[in-house]
Amino acid sequence: MKYRIYVIEDDENIRNLICVALENFGYCASGFETAEEALDSLSALLRRGREAQREYPAMFVFDWMLPGMDGMAAIRKIREMPDFSAAPVLMLTAKDREMDIVQGLDNGADDYMTKPFGILELSARVRNLLKRVEPAKEEVSSLTIGEVSINRETREVIACGDRTELTLKEFELLTYLMEHINRVVTRDELLDHIWGYDYDGETRTLDMHIKTLRQKLHDAGAQIKTVRGVGYRFLKEKEAGK
Repeated sequence: MKYRIYVIEDDENIRNLICVALENFGYCASGFETAEEALDSLSALLRRGREAQREYPAMFVFDWMLPGMDGMAAIRKIREMPDFSAAPVLMLTAKDREMDIVQGLDNGADDYMTKPFGILELSARVRNLLKRVEPAKEEVSSLTIGEVSINRETREVIACGDRTELTLKEFELLTYLMEHINRVVTRDELLDHIWGYDYDGETRTLDMHIKTLRQKLHDAGAQIKTVRGVGYRFLKEKEAGK
């Protein structure tokens, strides 16, 4: 079955370009000019019940700056919809400041691309986000280390006794680090495993994901130890400093 991808972009030329490219790469693409149109489509699918589940989008590609409701607000609404909350979101925007990227990730985007972008890069990011839509069935669902507990099936995370909401990429980073407890995991290994393609040595995206992940884990974020110049290590217990 082909994955369906919702593309929300107000520029008709860019929207059509993305949709055609995704179709050529083997996906079903549905384009929308506004966030409201996309949300209305999701509501219509829900009203149709089980028969419409085959038409559910597996992923969203959102422009940030949209007429009416912007992409950030729309993503927050989607994260509140149980049927679609786990679908990965790729944010497209001309905003390229570090704080803009952090804001996008904090508001629920799983990956971030700045305009202008290449179609092959877009395809690579989409492909690797979609690889993680289906959880591995053979894995033990729950894992607890120190003050952090995760459930792979539900993507639930408990840190210091409180539930915390993570984006897909943050959850995958946390899971991978916890699965390799006390081992130094290099930046290259994380980029290859989580993003699945060559970042040409650019680690800013990874470092920003780690930064927001630590913040969301509160005091337990100290269990993620930076090994300067190499990568990161997940500790059994938190220690002073990162």
